[in-house]
Amino acid sequence: MAMASLTTSSSSSIALLNKPFLPNRSSSLSSSTSHSRLYRFSSSVRSRFPSATIRAVATEPDLNETPSSDKKESVEVEETQVFACPVCYEPLMRKGPSGINLQAIYRSGFKCGQCNKTYSSKDEYLDLTVTAGFDSFNEVKPITTELFRSPLVSFLYERGWRQNFARSGFPGPDEEFRMAEEYFKEAEGGVLVDVSCGSGLFSRKFAKSGKYSGVVALDYSENMLRQCNDFIKKDTTFDSSTNIAVVRADVSRLPFASGSVDAVHAGAALHCWPSPTNAIAEICRVLRSGGVFVGTTFLRYSPSTPWIIRPFQSRILQNYNYLMQDEIKDVCATCGLTDYEDIVQDSFIMFTARKP
Repeated sequence: MAMASLTTSSSSSIALLNKPFLPNRSSSLSSSTSHSRLYRFSSSVRSRFPSATIRAVATEPDLNETPSSDKKESVEVEETQVFACPVCYEPLMRKGPSGINLQAIYRSGFKCGQCNKTYSSKDEYLDLTVTAGFDSFNEVKPITTELFRSPLVSFLYERGWRQNFARSGFPGPDEEFRMAEEYFKEAEGGVLVDVSCGSGLFSRKFAKSGKYSGVVALDYSENMLRQCNDFIKKDTTFDSSTNIAVVRADVSRLPFASGSVDAVHAGAALHCWPSPTNAIAEICRVLRSGGVFVGTTFLRYSPSTPWIIRPFQSRILQNYNYLMQDEIKDVCATCGLTDYEDIVQDSFIMFTARKP
């Protein structure tokens, strides 16, 4: 994307930011062994925070203007470092305080300069779906998606629902987080997107770790995101400056520019996606070169499942996209990801791949 031209005058200056600057990862390797990780983390964080960007004050009265505004005000307008239009993938213009945190995003307005479509956080999340702002149309997804839009399921997810995954071999949230962190070491200091985050169980863990310049808790379910927001607000270890954003978006239409994200996590999600191939292809698109994707899901059946009941089990579970180990590997490869690895325990699988 070409950088917009800069225009200056005696009264004000208008500037659009460059696209996100991704640090040269090799620079961290030249430091000493004892300080290499610290150096990589600090340099990449600096490159992603607004202090490392070019900004200017501009008069921009019609970008998500509030009804109470009677005259033009001097506001800060910048091209976002993270979010893009879900329609055309152009980086969104942002008016309001900078930063990837709940307070800053809630007080900001977003607009696509190409589509002229606006987005805002009028609820407890930033809605970056294609249908955001529609008055008379509400897109209905397959039952596997609609189930988790239910207020009841959203409320119960961390209050018993998720705990039942242990019966299928899931090692538990703490151990799953530890395992995922091992794969994400090269993404530390970057932006991590937790797709299909549900109530934000892992999003909050990633944000608390302090290893990422920004964590985006992303889900299609409005009620899951409300639960996520509620958990964050009740957690005393979070404050207004914690780098976590709560965003509504479709996993098959992610609101990020191509090659702009360092890491993507999808916990117990793939089997619920209407099209796993479309979703993984989209994840590959938004990952930068060297970016890491880590996911967990249920296998169609475990290695110990008797062969005689496997066809019946597949028929019972046909509403969900339960894949097998080799199928997940094939989908990742077909979508352009490499260096595939996985860990299998009963029906649980954690897999990882990276963008070359």
